[in-house]
Amino acid sequence: MLLSNVFSDMFDDMFPTMNARVQAPRMMTCDVKEYGDHYELDMELAGFRKEDIKAELKDGYLTIKAERSNVKDESDEGRVIRSERFTGTCQRTFYVGEHVRREDVSAAFEDGVLRLSIPKQVEQPKVEENHYIAIQ
Repeated sequence: MLLSNVFSDMFDDMFPTMNARVQAPRMMTCDVKEYGDHYELDMELAGFRKEDIKAELKDGYLTIKAERSNVKDESDEGRVIRSERFTGTCQRTFYVGEHVRREDVSAAFEDGVLRLSIPKQVEQPKVEENHYIAIQ
């Protein structure tokens, strides 16, 4: 039996719910709050750096994309025998309306949480649908 298989099996037995082959991690979970004039979206992006995250607004759709590559730590001389950290790209898209402009959306990233503030659509005054002309 190979040494790496012993550790792999040992970790599977010790932490069965953490087995990456069985259960995919919940990523990019978010909460959306409504305020009088805007929405706030808080998205969990634990383990990502600000530089790894892109937010794009196009045709009324807001897309959040995060990418993490497997970077080896040069100072660590140990050999990795198991890694359960996510590497790759993930993204979510939300329809926010075509009225939203890029400069109206604010974003901040702190403690692994991306917070976006998105304005609500300002209602246009309704035009009177009566086509009659008032006679004086």
